[in-house]
Amino acid sequence: MRAFHLFLSIAPLALAAPAWANDANAEATSESGTSPSVSAPNANKQVFSTGVAKGRDVLDSAISTSSIRENQIQKLSARSLEEIFHNIAGVRSEVSNGEVNNNVTVRGLPMASTGAKFLQIQEDGLPIVEFGDIITGGADMFMRADLNLAAIEAIRGGSASTFASNSPAGIINLMSKTGDVEGGSLMLSTGLDYEEYRADFDYGAKISDTLRFHIGGFYRQGEGPRRAGYDALKGGQLKFNITKQFTGGHIRLYGKILDDRTPVYLPSPMTITGAASDLKFAPLPGFDANKDAFLSRYITSQLGLDQNNNTVVHDIRDGARTKVKSVGLEAQFDIQEWTVTERFRFSKISGRYITPFPAIIAPGATVAALFGGPGATLRYAGGPNKGQLVPANANGNGLIAALGLADNTLGSFDNITNDIRVSRVWKLGDGELTTTAGFYKSRQTTETSSNYASALSDVVGGGKAALVDITAGNGFALSENGYFSYDGTFFGGYPRKGINVDYDTNAAFGSLNFKTGPLAIGGSLRYDFGGAQGTVSSYALSGSVGSFPKDMNGNGTISFPETQVGFLPLNGLSPVDYTYHYLSYSVGVNYRVAEPFAVFARYSRGARANSDRLLGSSAINPVTGALANRNALIDYVKQAEAGFKYRTSNFTFNGTAFMANTLEHNSYFGPTIDRKYKAYGLELESSYRTGIFSMTAGATYTHAEISNDRLDPTVIGNKPAGAPTLFGYFTPEISTDFFSIGANVYGITSRYSTDLEDYKMPGYVLVNPFVQVRPTERMTVSLNVNNLFNTKGITTLVVPTALAPTVGSVTAINGRTVSASVRFDF
Repeated sequence: MRAFHLFLSIAPLALAAPAWANDANAEATSESGTSPSVSAPNANKQVFSTGVAKGRDVLDSAISTSSIRENQIQKLSARSLEEIFHNIAGVRSEVSNGEVNNNVTVRGLPMASTGAKFLQIQEDGLPIVEFGDIITGGADMFMRADLNLAAIEAIRGGSASTFASNSPAGIINLMSKTGDVEGGSLMLSTGLDYEEYRADFDYGAKISDTLRFHIGGFYRQGEGPRRAGYDALKGGQLKFNITKQFTGGHIRLYGKILDDRTPVYLPSPMTITGAASDLKFAPLPGFDANKDAFLSRYITSQLGLDQNNNTVVHDIRDGARTKVKSVGLEAQFDIQEWTVTERFRFSKISGRYITPFPAIIAPGATVAALFGGPGATLRYAGGPNKGQLVPANANGNGLIAALGLADNTLGSFDNITNDIRVSRVWKLGDGELTTTAGFYKSRQTTETSSNYASALSDVVGGGKAALVDITAGNGFALSENGYFSYDGTFFGGYPRKGINVDYDTNAAFGSLNFKTGPLAIGGSLRYDFGGAQGTVSSYALSGSVGSFPKDMNGNGTISFPETQVGFLPLNGLSPVDYTYHYLSYSVGVNYRVAEPFAVFARYSRGARANSDRLLGSSAINPVTGALANRNALIDYVKQAEAGFKYRTSNFTFNGTAFMANTLEHNSYFGPTIDRKYKAYGLELESSYRTGIFSMTAGATYTHAEISNDRLDPTVIGNKPAGAPTLFGYFTPEISTDFFSIGANVYGITSRYSTDLEDYKMPGYVLVNPFVQVRPTERMTVSLNVNNLFNTKGITTLVVPTALAPTVGSVTAINGRTVSASVRFDF
């Protein structure tokens, strides 16, 4: 932890608008919010446009904001969007699941489920999906960072509650290049100690004085940062936009095609020793959870049933497979003294989420006795040792994993979204009154079908694991081709479910902001109303078993595994049919004490309408589809914040103290959460530049606790699972015309693995150095290292059991990966 203590001593020197926000190569700012809201060195303004009524200088706005430019993102050695988010103060993101399906929250708000429940992730001012925590469908599934990215803007708390739906914690907006700067780039990248081959390109230009375009994308292929034994990464993205500029505004058409697959890294085994408050983690013989996963060249297909209970075979190598086709329009124009801004997008989204995860990891003899009784034996069902007995010391660890094979078909996550707003600035005495009114509408489809199987596997890395068959002492085969059952037996049944629900979200919103001299006072309201209609299919809702015999392999006989096949009921589907409404508000005051210094305060109440997390729970009447517990639908977040902002040409320093009270209702055919959280803390963000040296830094201190729990009062007063006391980053850099060298460092303190405050996951520091060399004006050669010291950062933990007293399951960050790239600018 010495490195983290050093980090703590340096971080307070820095602040909120990072140094790279003052980049001389920045594109021009537009009030539409689709061009980077950053300024050139020595500029007097840094205009911010995400989550506010109208873009304005951050020193005149009562909000906490951050911006990151594309050229700095290339230096961060980030392997996913969430690793980029590490460099936004107040934003806590977990990156151990791989490139997608990661968890994100803001400040001290709870991370009680997967995804980004209270945070909205946008692309060019509109949400990727309406709800950030859809099961196996978080926003990061359907977007990628590449050379199309011009900047990332983030707002924490504040007016995010009223200028977007379902975003009380904040908004992170990925902003695309639009051809403001003519030219393009071609970048070729490869992993040096892992297999990934990638090509990125982008190009923008003017067609005429009033017409410009931008096009870009990427394609990549390879095994990925962990050893899978096959090309777990495969696919790419293409984005295009064309902009017509005219007097008083512009109109832009854009489109995106994304077809990509990336591996999902769920819990894996590690050796765990030590006291509950001081656990020690080490890799197993033959398996390193930082570099390996339960993915293998010998386990590539899953036999199961589709949503109509027909036999299908799906490719496990799909991992998280994403297909997106989207088209959109953005227009901004003036009508006399009114400014109208219109944004529209339709996205056709589908995919698959298929991956193994362990229920039990124990010595082979223990597993054989547990599932087969006395005298049971284990034999390899596949791989090079097929048919042979599994030795007691197999792979040097002798372990066998009882795996759940989760196969989720994302039939449709189609999303149609429209946001229109009008604003006007009125002269009022010596001041200006800015008024804004708008209407937002979206329709989000959630059509999914889940399928499960239970299988046995040996525990070995390198993509070499093989399924294992178990035979009882009397010779009776209890599994077939590695399958023990075609349902979630190892997880207590884990019933299949099918969902086909459409969610309507509508919102009318408006704001007033009055500025006179150094004082600005403003407030905004948002009235959300909507509903859900559709059906849910699950035997869990009727209380029946949901597993029946079926000849899965078509050989004319029913084997033991084929006596337990998970079915979906095709008749008597449970309806979903309800409506809702709620009000959000935000008020703030900003005072510019001097040209470089401002103070502000704000109070907000926002909310999040729960979506598929409530399906199958007692909150919805399974017969009528109406809300049985209306209080469970809307989770309110109340936030108070006060802070300061200081900015000169080479130094910025921002600080915000915050306090939040949050409701949380959550259930998904499983345990229900019905509780309240409270949190308070301080976030600091800074940048400094002198000569060839620059540094950015940010740190967030939080004190969070469970303030009430209606279902489990024993956890009241405890710290929520996964909540750290401190996290943050700093990035020192030396840059000349010929080279840049530096390191991006991220640290987080220890966290409890459950709400019971029992086992602690240790804090860790992630060090990502980078070197860029520019041998010619238009050529850049880069070397990036992610996790230089191979830190074993743990984000989830299942402790050892009596079955395996020194082996537990953890979700861990990736081990060290080194990549190199060459970029040509033209």
